[in-house]
Amino acid sequence: MSEPLMTADLVHLDVEPAGDKSAVIGQMADLIAASGRSDRDGLEAGLLAREESFATGMPGGFAIPHCRTEAVHEAALGLLRLSEPVDFGSADGPADLVIGISAPAGTDDQHLRLLAQLSRALVRPEFLASLRAAATPQEVADLVMGVIEPEPEAEPEPAQSASAADVAPAPTDGTAADAPTAGTSEVAPATAEDPPVLLAITSCPTGIAHTYMAAESLETAAAEKGVRLHVETQGSGGITPFTSEQIAEASALIVAADVNISGRERFAGMPVIEHPVKRAISHGPEMVDEAVAAARDPRARKVSAEAGAEGAGADGSGGSGSTGTSSAAAVSWPKRIQAAVMTGVSYMIPFVAAGGLLMALGFLLGGFDVSYVAQDVATGNSLTNLPGHLGYDGASGQEMTSRAGLLLYLGAVAFAIGSAGMGFLVAALSGFIAFGLAGRPGIAPGFIGGAISVTVGAGFLGGLVTGLLAGLIAMWLASLRPPRWLAGLMPVVIIPLVTSGIVAGAMLLVLGRPLAWVMEALQNALTGMSGTSAILLGVILGLMMCVDLGGPINKAAYLFATAGLSQGTEASFHIMAAVMAAGMVPPLAMALSTAVRRSLYTQVERENGTTAWLLGASFISEGAIPFAAADPLRVIPSMMAGGAVTGALSMAFGVGSQAPHGGIFVFFAISPVWGYVLAIVIGTLLAAALVTVLKEQHARRVRHEAATA
Repeated sequence: MSEPLMTADLVHLDVEPAGDKSAVIGQMADLIAASGRSDRDGLEAGLLAREESFATGMPGGFAIPHCRTEAVHEAALGLLRLSEPVDFGSADGPADLVIGISAPAGTDDQHLRLLAQLSRALVRPEFLASLRAAATPQEVADLVMGVIEPEPEAEPEPAQSASAADVAPAPTDGTAADAPTAGTSEVAPATAEDPPVLLAITSCPTGIAHTYMAAESLETAAAEKGVRLHVETQGSGGITPFTSEQIAEASALIVAADVNISGRERFAGMPVIEHPVKRAISHGPEMVDEAVAAARDPRARKVSAEAGAEGAGADGSGGSGSTGTSSAAAVSWPKRIQAAVMTGVSYMIPFVAAGGLLMALGFLLGGFDVSYVAQDVATGNSLTNLPGHLGYDGASGQEMTSRAGLLLYLGAVAFAIGSAGMGFLVAALSGFIAFGLAGRPGIAPGFIGGAISVTVGAGFLGGLVTGLLAGLIAMWLASLRPPRWLAGLMPVVIIPLVTSGIVAGAMLLVLGRPLAWVMEALQNALTGMSGTSAILLGVILGLMMCVDLGGPINKAAYLFATAGLSQGTEASFHIMAAVMAAGMVPPLAMALSTAVRRSLYTQVERENGTTAWLLGASFISEGAIPFAAADPLRVIPSMMAGGAVTGALSMAFGVGSQAPHGGIFVFFAISPVWGYVLAIVIGTLLAAALVTVLKEQHARRVRHEAATA
């Protein structure tokens, strides 16, 4: 490393906060960017995105906004000691110490080990007290670097007499005491009734801070209670897994994670408690007590025999069927179902994107009628045997293709590839919904069920049903405790075979025809929409896209649109265009408002507005989140009004999009482009005007109240 992670110029003391936590994060981005180690806007966007997904306020009055991003050129630690505490989302109160951690996207293991050491130190009250008492930036930097890169200790003196309670015996199970990603708590003296040995796994989305703070908190709590605890941190610095001896002697497992953990199958049958990683930081002693109680409770929830790394559910629960009672952290069924559906959607979108864009490219190259001849041309012609104008049965009888030669051939190839990709859409949706619930054993039944849905005409509705059904059945089968001789066959033979038979049989014998009828009725209703009904649908979709800016309602509208693309109808293309256009309005409107009336916004918000131009043009609705978080009562209603108008106009103009994402950059897949652009421009102007007027009224009211006070 060319420079220390923290130097005096990366520390500001007694700083007056510029506003809420978003504004303070902007100040942190200013501080780190001034050192030349990162691009300011990219760093701020990364920190804010991390904060939106997971609040970084911690017990003890500090916050650790952090991210890994391409905008960071060299890893750095920044520290702001605030003159007034700011709420960073901790239940214990606001934070006066803000430690920003910025790491490049390709951060090496050495940097991550150093950041892990800092994260562990922040759990210790005495370290926080020393940061608050420091008189100069250099003193703070020295304290932090003393934790990250401590001076080598002198050779220890020969051991003095000490009680067993004061000195922990050296580990004899092969665990390195200084392993960067795995640790072992101090071993308490043996008693007549030894407490159980515990394992703990900690992990967070970025794998930088919370992962290691949770590990430190659990280790400290276990040592204070005289409990032996081995910790495996699944962080960005890699994983040093438990040894087989540690697993063999353990009596219970603690999982403190906000993401799926790796290697869950190692703990099959072991009592387990699961909580978000943040609870381990704030309530480490309680979690150790819960694990000890679970180890002694024969009815405690246990890790499923078929749980695994791939078997972790989309909700982080592991997707395992549990025996006995659920832990206090068990996720509710509605949330598990929602998480599984969103898992299916996230895996389905690449099929839609690749397939839809290739089909659109096929139309661009081969003409509007390439779909009639694509399969024959792609398989029957070649670069040395180009097609001429070909006949096909059109709406008005026998017709000839508008194009021939190389353009028709390349268009037919692109269209054929795209059609093949789109053919996987329902199967992928179903398969990965099942995966989100049951893990790997659910994939094959889900895919098979999705394929049957297409066969019987049930479409994406059938895919949703088969995915959920396959996941639930596979999860139930995985929770069974078969004889040892049969256990090895369960995940690869028994569960896929039985589940596939049940799901496919149910679709063919019972569910297929009713779902196909519902799907056909839905298609007919959408196809028959015109005039007022189509415009009303556009209004509803526009409102849904803008009400929570990337949240569950936004995602529901997007799922409705992308799943419908598999039908390949004009109505589905219209819905997709309305959804994408409306989703572009919020960031574009906020960018316009910050450009027109700069005085209404802080410096940080004006800079966010500059970035929002590109985010909006790319159909990234989340670009408006910083504005909505700071002023929801004025921003969100304005954005909803603009989105509703855009959705309505898109439908009124008959705009269709064969691309599920990309915004204005997939213009070649949108027709008519003029209608798409006009709808966005009008909605953006309306939303920007409304939010500007509302903010001006609020500013005038504040000035008036200040003048009359």
